[in-house]
Amino acid sequence: MSVPEFSENTPKDLWREHVLAERRLLDDAQRAMESSALCHAVGELAAEHSVVAAYVPIGREPGSIEMLDAMAAAGATVLLPSAHEPGPLKWARYEGRDALVRAPYGLLEPSGPLLEPDAVGQCSVVLLPALAVDRRGVRLGRGAGFYDRTLDLCSPEAMLVAIVRDEELSSRLPAEPHDRRVTHALTPDGGLVRLGTE
Repeated sequence: MSVPEFSENTPKDLWREHVLAERRLLDDAQRAMESSALCHAVGELAAEHSVVAAYVPIGREPGSIEMLDAMAAAGATVLLPSAHEPGPLKWARYEGRDALVRAPYGLLEPSGPLLEPDAVGQCSVVLLPALAVDRRGVRLGRGAGFYDRTLDLCSPEAMLVAIVRDEELSSRLPAEPHDRRVTHALTPDGGLVRLGTE
């Protein structure tokens, strides 16, 4: 990140404000290049896994809806979250972009039948939205806690992959005891990065 005084002692809200401001400054050409790189990477990753949990990027989040199509084209069943109520996320199968509908929090989700939260336990890869992630696997989300409540339902062997821009992979973020660590980051230039090895 371009703010060296930010550290693990900086409040999460300040980190969030900074990352969101940086994302707003990203020009469309750079965003398109990053999205293309992420699309290629998730397609390769999905080719090695039969069931993958993902999400539809919104606003200036890294990636694009094409990531979902790339994973489906690679042969993976793709589950997307539904965040209608507090608690762990429910899931629905991705059946193409034409089957997505508007949902709470500005999200898009499949219009098909909902699966219970424990459906994420079938997934060998879980792709997660993040504002930043650090080398220890600490993920900074938007603060609603949906994923923190959901990740305990994942298989212990699952790859938990936070998708961030290269600049959003930090050395140390603020962490709390309830934060569930992720195993990998996926960035446009750095590709898949193993976390938690420090």
